[in-house]
Amino acid sequence: MAGMDIYKPLVALLAIVNPVGVVPFFIHFTSSFTRKQRQRTIQVSCFSAFLVIAISALAGLQVIEFFSISLASFQVGGGTLLLISSIQMLNAQPAEAKKSEVTEEGSTKVDAGASIAVVPLTIPLLTGPATISTMIIYADKTRHWWELAILVGYGVVVAAVTFIVFSASGRIARVLGQTGINIMTRLMGLILAALAVELLADGLTKIFPVLGSHIG
Repeated sequence: MAGMDIYKPLVALLAIVNPVGVVPFFIHFTSSFTRKQRQRTIQVSCFSAFLVIAISALAGLQVIEFFSISLASFQVGGGTLLLISSIQMLNAQPAEAKKSEVTEEGSTKVDAGASIAVVPLTIPLLTGPATISTMIIYADKTRHWWELAILVGYGVVVAAVTFIVFSASGRIARVLGQTGINIMTRLMGLILAALAVELLADGLTKIFPVLGSHIG
């Protein structure tokens, strides 16, 4: 990673995680919590999101090597996944699509008095396959230990942004409203779509070198 390229993983992560888009779910799942329980949920969610990002950056490559998957194939698969996610975001659907999958599970956990910080807030609402594949792809682009450390550091940045957003969730929801959250989601989706196309092009060029010669 060189020059401004070093910031691309952070941009991609912020677009994928999109904590503002998760605000309605955070409010819904923690509506019956006390202030202390809500703060604890925020802390656990943010730390869990950091762990997913850090582990993906540090050990993700070893995992795909264990399964004998080429990075080029993983790039194409990851890029496709990101593109699908971006299309959903452009339609402002992440919240709606995930709601049906997690509402019942989240409600059950709240009723049982269990923490919903890890599931469903961290996984799959904040982080999931798209986040993991993005970190693995960018981890392969690193050439020095400090670049890998920066990737892990981006996990801290994402966790900090998520902490700030969740802590201000009530005010954000009142200011933006559902329409504002949808607009924000669409903007992040557009950025993510551009990054996804770039990853797809890079992966396809590695698998089919002839494409690179034609592009050149």
